[in-house]
Amino acid sequence: QLQASGGGLVQPGGSLRLSCVASGFNLDYYAVGWFRQGPEKEREGVACISSVGGTTIYVDSVKGRLTLSRNSDENTVYLQMNSLKPEDAAVYSCAIMSGSCSRISEMYDFWGRGTQVTVSS
Repeated sequence: QLQASGGGLVQPGGSLRLSCVASGFNLDYYAVGWFRQGPEKEREGVACISSVGGTTIYVDSVKGRLTLSRNSDENTVYLQMNSLKPEDAAVYSCAIMSGSCSRISEMYDFWGRGTQVTVSS
């Protein structure tokens, strides 16, 4: 099972930390991608952390504001989101794939339920 959590309502400029928790398997063996889908928008890959070496990639619109990290003891990948903007509002989901990261959602094998992020004053 894969579960994203940590979403909520935050003002512009605020921060949130999203969690992607795995149960029943070791998350360290997989690349973990975060995707978001806003109202009337296509799903967009925003960040990914690889399985080996922990290499991270980010879409240009979030570089410098979002940071991925792993906690192996907690079998969790975190997405720290700072300086949030209204355009960041979306349902954020995490997904796993074998091998290296990809921004193509069809490459991912398993998805968790998303969490809503709302950025509004």
